[in-house]
Amino acid sequence: MHPRRFARVRPSGCVSSVVKLQLDPKTPLIECRLVDYSAGGACLEFSKPIQLPERFEMFHGNTRKRCRRVWTRGVRVGVSF
Repeated sequence: MHPRRFARVRPSGCVSSVVKLQLDPKTPLIECRLVDYSAGGACLEFSKPIQLPERFEMFHGNTRKRCRRVWTRGVRVGVSF
């Protein structure tokens, strides 16, 4: 097991744990739960297994991130920024 490049944190306090994903410009936004995040990526959790494209955009509060899917395990997906 390799050490993480960036420390991961769980959202707490006034930070919302809900993020919205835009898979492409023509589809509606998808909501999911933010499990943890760091400067380099995040772990997202869905209510049911979902097939995500390789690249998409994530909206968290006022932040917009271009993401790349790195791994998928059941209802959780790891993304990098």
